[in-house]
Amino acid sequence: MTFSDVFKSSFLTNINSFSTLDVLLALGLSFVLGLFIFVVYKKTYSGVMYSDSFGVSLIAMSMITSLVILAVTSNVVLSLGMVGALSIVRFRTAIKEPMDIAFLFWSIAVGIVLGAGLIALAVIGSVIIGVIIVLFSTRKIGDTPYILVVNCDNKEAENTSAALIKEEAKKSILKSKSVTKAGIELTYEIRIKEDDTDFVNKLYSCDGVSNAVLVTYNGEYMS
Repeated sequence: MTFSDVFKSSFLTNINSFSTLDVLLALGLSFVLGLFIFVVYKKTYSGVMYSDSFGVSLIAMSMITSLVILAVTSNVVLSLGMVGALSIVRFRTAIKEPMDIAFLFWSIAVGIVLGAGLIALAVIGSVIIGVIIVLFSTRKIGDTPYILVVNCDNKEAENTSAALIKEEAKKSILKSKSVTKAGIELTYEIRIKEDDTDFVNKLYSCDGVSNAVLVTYNGEYMS
């Protein structure tokens, strides 16, 4: 057997036939499950800026992955070429929310499983994953962290602000302190008591405090 005979082998050139019905069924189910993933993502999203395009991309990703798996499973040579082609793809889009990664892998997994013909596994698995994500997203785990930024004119105002924050907040940690000729800027990570933000008004009314800002802390600092 020569080297060229290897590539003429029926094992490499054989193409498993699949009907049009199989393709339509796989793409239709991937669309339905992708739409289910999109609904779960939209319902449980808790980030700063929601993106409709990312939600639509979840549907497209499940359908595209299903189509690729159908092609890969039809021919050995095609599968090797597909692996080589996909290995050079690089994604440059930054993922800002950790849960976005989970939804991306979920969409890809649905496409792979449906493309392999494991319909029951894709449907049951997606339902279970969706229920778990919804349950944990609606359940409050721990206190919501906040970032408090206070601008003080002098040292006395700084001490007064620190004492008031320690008294009113359930927990407070000084994250940064910036001193300039214009004054002192303090940044605290705090946990408030029973979602009561009235102490910010008290803080602003203190002598020497020129500004007080309270924002939800999502794990990222904005420059």
